Amino acid sequence: MKFAMLFCLMTLPALAQSRVGDVTQQPAAISNAPPPPVQSQIHPAPPTAQQVEQMRAACIAGRRSVCGKVLKILPDGLVVESGYTNLLRAPLDHSWLVPGTVTASRAPNLVEGNTPGSICAGLVVLTHLPKSRRAKVKTYDYVIIEAYPAGRYTYTSVGSLQHTVRRFSASLETAVKLDLQADENKALAHAAEGK
Repeated sequence: MKFAMLFCLMTLPALAQSRVGDVTQQPAAISNAPPPPVQSQIHPAPPTAQQVEQMRAACIAGRRSVCGKVLKILPDGLVVESGYTNLLRAPLDHSWLVPGTVTASRAPNLVEGNTPGSICAGLVVLTHLPKSRRAKVKTYDYVIIEAYPAGRYTYTSVGSLQHTVRRFSASLETAVKLDLQADENKALAHAAEGK
């Protein structure tokens, strides 16, 4: 009897200790619901004021003088063959839109500079143009405008042939928004690839 009593007294603390461990290590309630998505997967964090200011500075530093012939009118912009430097003469330089009846030619050996305000060379898409009450843009008209880099743009030219060209916006604020949106889309695509 003493032996049984002694055995119970010795095993009681061990039993109590294992019972306490069982209580504290019980799993949380199990749910069939998927885990809640991380906030950044739903909506990326809005850009900070510093990011907006950096993008704005980059757009100002990358601005170009787009002077060229309108080759195609898109629903949200114009395809322009830029590099018609002889449009930068008086009195043509008083308006951003010049009729196609004007005599102009593309500079033969134009190389685009890397300084703000340099003459843009090559095919570009120009968006967010100023409103014009007097004239409507037509194919083969000319444009002379300072514009800000706004990413890339893909359009269909003939049949199903697609071209991706630089996009410029006549509005600085719109260029900043488009560039921030492009960065956000890249980050989302990168995050999706990492899954």
